Amino acid sequence: MKRTTAKEVETLLNEGKKLNIIDVREVDEVAAGKIPGAVNIPLGLVEFRMHELDKSKEYIIVCRSGGRSGRAAQFLESYGYNVINMDGGMLTWEGKVE
Repeated sequence: MKRTTAKEVETLLNEGKKLNIIDVREVDEVAAGKIPGAVNIPLGLVEFRMHELDKSKEYIIVCRSGGRSGRAAQFLESYGYNVINMDGGMLTWEGKVE
């Protein structure tokens, strides 16, 4: 499984890169703030909503600390999706939130 850090993601966003970020935290967690542009698909719904994702795109998976996003990334990868887990999750995010 590919991995990245919050700092690398923040740098790419600051450079104006268009990233596909999936936040797998629960709705109430995301309400407290998410990475700008991130799409919220709670971990329990990933299996039912993965048809919304495009296998030709690369997705960065985010959660609170990196555990749930790791599980989501492994699951999606097993179905042929191109995913990267953001290690440390939102606990290590220092960039803007919305």
